[in-house]
Amino acid sequence: MHFPVYLLGVVHPHPVFEGLGYLAAAQAFRWLRARRGDVLDEDARGWLIVAAVVGGAIGSKLLYWASDPAATVLDGSLAAVMGGKSVVGGLVGALGAVELAKRRLGIARATGDLFAMPCALGIAVGRIGCFLTGLSDHTHGLPTTLPWGVDFGDGLPRHPTQLYEVAFLLGLSAVLYRWRPAREGDTFKLFLACYAAFRIWLELLKPGIFFGPLNAVQWVCLAVLVYYAPRLRPAVA
Repeated sequence: MHFPVYLLGVVHPHPVFEGLGYLAAAQAFRWLRARRGDVLDEDARGWLIVAAVVGGAIGSKLLYWASDPAATVLDGSLAAVMGGKSVVGGLVGALGAVELAKRRLGIARATGDLFAMPCALGIAVGRIGCFLTGLSDHTHGLPTTLPWGVDFGDGLPRHPTQLYEVAFLLGLSAVLYRWRPAREGDTFKLFLACYAAFRIWLELLKPGIFFGPLNAVQWVCLAVLVYYAPRLRPAVA
C-alpha cells in the first residue's frame, strides 16, 4: 500500500472521509432526534449548532497551533498556519461556544446528549481518511515492532494510531447509543470523558512536542477529565 491512498486513483482520501464523517454525524443526529425527541425547539437547536460549528473551527485551529508553535504560528507561512486541525480542540471549542450561546439564550437544561453518539461516529469515519493520507496527516504513531505496524512511506513500521482510534470510537458509539443515563447531559459527559482519557493514552504512541510531561493535546484532555469526572461519577457509580 502506498500513501496517500488516492480513491479511484485520483481523489485524495482526507477531504472525502472528512466530509463523510460530517455527513455520518449529521444523519445520526437527525435519526436520534427523530427517535428520541429533543429538549429544544428548532430555533434554539439551530443556534446551538451554529455556535458549535464556529467554536469548533476556532478551537481546532488554536490547539493545532499550540501543539507545535514553531512549525505553525512561528513558521509564518500560509500553509503552516492554515493547514491542520485538532479534533480535541474542536470538541472543546464547540463545547465552550455552546455554553456561551446557552447563557445568551437563557437555556439552563443540558443539551449535548443527542450529539454524543454522532460525534463519536463522525470522528471514527474521518479518521479513516487520516489513515489513508499517511505521514502528511501527522496522526501516525511511533515506530513499532508489533506485527500490525504500518509503513506509511518512510520505511518504518508504525503504530496505526488512526485505526486504534476508529476501533475505540466505534465501540464507544455502540455504548453511547445503548446507555440510558439517570440525568440529562451525562451521555455527552461520558463521551467527552472517555475520549479525553483515550487520547491521553493514544498520544503516548505518537510523535509530538511535549510541554513538561504531556503534549498540548494531553494537557487539554487532562483538563477535560478534571472538569468532568467529578460531575459524572455519581451517575455511573
